[in-house]
Amino acid sequence: MKILQHHSQLNLLGINRPNRIYWQMNTPQLYEEAVQRHEGYVAHLGPLVVRTGDQSSLAHSDRFIVAESATQGNISWGEVNRAFQSERFDKLLLRMGAYFNGLDVFMQDAFVRTSSDGEMMPIRVITETAWHNLFVRNTYLHPNTEELEEFVPEYTIVHAPGFRANPERDGTNSDVFVIIHLTRKLILIGGTSFAGEIQKAIFSVINYLLPRQDVLTLEASANINDKGESALFVGVDGSGKTCLATDNTRLFLGDAEHGWNHNGIFSISRGCYAHVLGLSMDEATDVWQTTRRFGTLLENVVVDVETRRLDLDDDSFTENTRASYPISHLLRSTRSGVAEHPRHVFLLAKDGDGVLPIVSKLTPEQAVYYFLGGYTTEIASDYYGKPIARRRFSACYGAPFMPLHPGHYAQMFAERIEMYKPHVWLLNTGWMGGPYGKGGRVPVEVSRAAVRAILNGKLSNVEFWTDGIFGLQIPKYCPGIADEMLNPVTRWPDMTSYELAAQELKAAFNEHLAQYQNEVNSELLANQPRFS
Repeated sequence: MKILQHHSQLNLLGINRPNRIYWQMNTPQLYEEAVQRHEGYVAHLGPLVVRTGDQSSLAHSDRFIVAESATQGNISWGEVNRAFQSERFDKLLLRMGAYFNGLDVFMQDAFVRTSSDGEMMPIRVITETAWHNLFVRNTYLHPNTEELEEFVPEYTIVHAPGFRANPERDGTNSDVFVIIHLTRKLILIGGTSFAGEIQKAIFSVINYLLPRQDVLTLEASANINDKGESALFVGVDGSGKTCLATDNTRLFLGDAEHGWNHNGIFSISRGCYAHVLGLSMDEATDVWQTTRRFGTLLENVVVDVETRRLDLDDDSFTENTRASYPISHLLRSTRSGVAEHPRHVFLLAKDGDGVLPIVSKLTPEQAVYYFLGGYTTEIASDYYGKPIARRRFSACYGAPFMPLHPGHYAQMFAERIEMYKPHVWLLNTGWMGGPYGKGGRVPVEVSRAAVRAILNGKLSNVEFWTDGIFGLQIPKYCPGIADEMLNPVTRWPDMTSYELAAQELKAAFNEHLAQYQNEVNSELLANQPRFS
């Protein structure tokens, strides 16, 4: 009966003659299929290592939302949210359906948590590879036997990395595409094997649905103490959220994506998708251990095919090496997925300019200012392969995945800061003593010392001073951190160089935030130090 139902549902997507349908396979079964199909290697101690080919990161310029009357007025159209024609979506779907004919099809049904009250959204992900189905199984919540009997997906994702678009005919930007149809509740992904596209496409839908129900969605990790008091770590990919949220004195609540309603916070998914390049047992023991576990999926991590030993320091394929694993792989974690309102919120800034302090305390106005800024640094390569740092502002720390106007999310963030009064901190997880290439990277143990001091109340009674450029409150003392490291100026060769660099970064902040002056409540951006 189930097979007939699945054939019928695939027919609605234009997949009329699939070879075999593999529905709801568990982890060992997906391992067997992936290895048999030569999709990856089983490495030492059990992780499955796969490659994503020419696509090893998110293709931001290839993401689209179908323009339609029902949702047209809600979307913040522009460079981030690109419009796609409904007619072209239909034609592309027909071609994708034809592509799957004669191929094996993997289907995984799962839930996405949408509130702290147990509400969940059912999704179905259809893939052409076993390992992408394993990624879905690692990432989202599993329906039980009874739930599967009555399972009806609200959103369906069709994922075909082997199917390439024709930009001229299909209206895409390249042969890669991620297209979201909000009314038909259907997502098409093609031309890319990078698994993160599945996660971020679903997150984009969540970022459209939940904020319109007064639930703030955040690119954030979270943990709790033994009393259930929670902390949020908000930041873009690669800023250190997962690393800092995994702490042997606290329970890990969730990775990457959270919701914040008026009952507390909740993790949208059940799994983790973490950067692992350069990961060491000493700096991030818990996450490092997951790379040695059966069930973990490693993207583009270098492995010796003879000994099957991993080399987490090798970036031969990409700097964006990833590990996907269920939260149960972390020894200090909770599967509840929900917690009370956060006592502390950490905004992570991967500062490539090297001018922000390691840790500073923010006023509510500053909290919204830096949240809306979403500052980070990307390390890329120039024409000759030399690494270069690029300053990037991702509004609300998740601009590429936010269909609504950034001001909508910023306003909700401001309301929660006002209502629930968490302490908000800015952490520099980037460089200090100079810009990228000259200064040094803030050590993970230093960032972790700042977080632990805050969460343990060690900064409650220390003296703070205000810097004259950013107006940040910087502690004069923090356990575990040398006093001279707390002042960002002291590591620079001279005061003049620091001030020039700091003013340049501040001016970049002002330029980025100026675009929101007319759309965002002016009080949210008030009282910020500015340059003439």
